[in-house]
Amino acid sequence: MSDYELPPDGRPVDIYLGLLRSRMDTEEFLRLLDVVEPVLRAIEERRLPPSEIALEGEGAEALPLEIRDEAALVIAAAVTGRLDNEVVEIDLGETGSVRLVTDAATAADPVRLGEIATYIQERRHDDEELRGIAAVSGLPTDF
Repeated sequence: MSDYELPPDGRPVDIYLGLLRSRMDTEEFLRLLDVVEPVLRAIEERRLPPSEIALEGEGAEALPLEIRDEAALVIAAAVTGRLDNEVVEIDLGETGSVRLVTDAATAADPVRLGEIATYIQERRHDDEELRGIAAVSGLPTDF
């Protein structure tokens, strides 16, 4: 039995996991635990989480979006100590959309979400420029 299957001890992440356990199907909850336990252990041990933990991209497609969102919220509760986090989807226009976790106040603020979208677009643009420079210079482009 894992530490996260025990009754909550008052930490926000344990409280959130307890709530999820009571409202999720057992199989789905166990799938969620498979995703978050390595990250939660890494957080507790103050080390980087395993690199194969990803809620987007290859391998993540096998998980339903609801489980990926809940996993992101569990991890956010562990990192922030807050239970008011929300998953929001931000449209980035022609490059698609992104899902991210933020606090409830930011999630409800369209101006702030617009600022975040602009930042992400600028970051993607900068990354593409750097990849181009790296490619021309014969350097790796997988950053």
